[in-house]
Amino acid sequence: MIFTRKSRALGLAALVAVALSGVAPAYADVVQSKAVVEAAKAQGGAGEQADGYLGIVAGGDAALRAAVAEINAGRAEAYRETAAKTGVTPEAAAEATARQLIARVPPGQYYKPLGGAWTRK
Repeated sequence: MIFTRKSRALGLAALVAVALSGVAPAYADVVQSKAVVEAAKAQGGAGEQADGYLGIVAGGDAALRAAVAEINAGRAEAYRETAAKTGVTPEAAAEATARQLIARVPPGQYYKPLGGAWTRK
């Protein structure tokens, strides 16, 4: 079979469309989860923890719990990948990232040190 430039371009376009069709909804979900968590952080309902994960300060509806769980799952995967590349434990990678995240917590929002209680910055 002879492939023309046009048929190769159409085939490539089809592959890209198929690949992106599975990525776009997942990306949209993460963006939505991030928006839910950021709103909760601004209202004092969620915050950064020294273990590298998000936490719910008080209450939290199902949407917030789901958003926190989704983001934390992504963070866990990133910590495992970082650990594999650098030779540290995932926990060490998480705590190192947490130090950076907590340093950037704006005034008025909450963070939780290791072994401590929620603290307003």
